[in-house]
Amino acid sequence: MDIQVFPAGPAATNAILCACTRTKQAALFDPAHGSGVLIIKHLSDKAYALNGIYLTHSHWDHIADIFALREKFPHVPVFVHKADAGNLQEPGSDGLPCPLTIPPIEPTGYLEEGSEFDLGDVRWHVMHTPGHTPGGVCFYAKEEGVLISGDTLFKGSIGNLSFPTAQPERMWPSLKRLAQLPSNTRVIPGHGEETTIGQEAWLERAEQKFKNFYSA
Repeated sequence: MDIQVFPAGPAATNAILCACTRTKQAALFDPAHGSGVLIIKHLSDKAYALNGIYLTHSHWDHIADIFALREKFPHVPVFVHKADAGNLQEPGSDGLPCPLTIPPIEPTGYLEEGSEFDLGDVRWHVMHTPGHTPGGVCFYAKEEGVLISGDTLFKGSIGNLSFPTAQPERMWPSLKRLAQLPSNTRVIPGHGEETTIGQEAWLERAEQKFKNFYSA
């Protein structure tokens, strides 16, 4: 599997392109603002076919370049968890200040806990991990040992829980789930550098580590 990360936009959001090198089938996770032109070039350079856009959640910095990509690939499907779909259909309805004008987007389909999809030879599993947003998800490729964690888990930290639709009480069980993954699982977050589950030894005690920070 070929994984390329494109940090882009004012929040340096990681747009993540994953492709099966045998079949040349590709999926894009979280098309950040300004990432579209880079992704289109990479797809062309590698002769990859974009099969779908998958969203870890619907905050503006993770959805901003969907239209830029759809101008090039008008039929590419877009998937999001139903609990986050409202902010895709009406960007800004989550109450998070947005410096951009993002047109409404109707999702093609909905992601659910336990659902799976194949990308060539790679099978991805959807883990519903609410907390940062109600419909936050992670994508786990078990055989390859890769987790795309969105804003649920960063290197040494977690997604902001003070945003309008955040649900801190749901974040802690989500992080405990991630703690059960193999320690060598490669974690590619929504912002910042990669890590592994083993490097984040605090996951089991995340509530104790962060609850005072988010109690204000």
